[in-house]
Amino acid sequence: MLQSDESEEEIREAETAALSTVPAASMPLVPADSLLPAWLATAADPNLTEDLALALLKHAELTPEVLEVLAKNGNALKSRKMKIGLVSHPHTPRHVSVPLARQFYTFELMKVSLAPVVPADVKVAVDDVLISRLNNVTVGERLTLARRASGRVAAALLRDVNSASGKTKTQAKDAGDESSSRRLKSFHAETPELRVMKTALENPRLTEALLIHAVLQPGATVALVHAVAWHEKWALRKEIRAALLRTEHLSLARALEFGREIPLPLRREILASSRLPEKIKEQLVLVGGEKNVAGSS
Repeated sequence: MLQSDESEEEIREAETAALSTVPAASMPLVPADSLLPAWLATAADPNLTEDLALALLKHAELTPEVLEVLAKNGNALKSRKMKIGLVSHPHTPRHVSVPLARQFYTFELMKVSLAPVVPADVKVAVDDVLISRLNNVTVGERLTLARRASGRVAAALLRDVNSASGKTKTQAKDAGDESSSRRLKSFHAETPELRVMKTALENPRLTEALLIHAVLQPGATVALVHAVAWHEKWALRKEIRAALLRTEHLSLARALEFGREIPLPLRREILASSRLPEKIKEQLVLVGGEKNVAGSS
């Protein structure tokens, strides 16, 4: 099994390859019309070498026409660096970049999806390719992706943990029946998949909206709900708390703590679509102040 340190080495290699092909913004700009014939001839040259192809791709002002011709150059396409550079170029047509991206390795996909010059719609498509492969990557690779990939990939890893193994689900369900302190201790003895989940929650690109969508999925387990409900950053956010109150796995004590800060009309609205057990819902309607919360806990 690939370990996380090996994954880091692979990702550094992918980053180096990608950075070497990113268009150089500092290159002197020449009117594209005057260079177009030369670009087209170079792109179509059957003897085009990797170095020349990479040099061509460093021109940020390359037109889609030139890039499409380059994508049809069989000799140039033998180079992985050239393929990465082509997909990473801001003007490469989507119908060229997306099929090429499907040929990339895991960390090559991640690097392209994070490149600032890549168009947003291409980033989404590349993320989709990467997400579709999550079940086939090692734990070490998943940890690296959880830590460094896009927010969409991190959220997908959160959802993927929910269905990754029956053992994880069983352990999480058992943890939900313990007291708060016991639950916290049980999660320190984490499985590899729980490590991936906790790492994904720390991903700086994970957004509140993506996390809310993950916890509100019908398949979201008590492991995910618990981890978010006790997370030092996410558990403080009002929208996250409201989302957790709509799930089915939030503990009574945590539900009362979150509900206490929400006005009763809004609380009733949240509970109308909540999957929490009826007994917890009843407690949440009744809770009003610190004394009631302390007595219910």
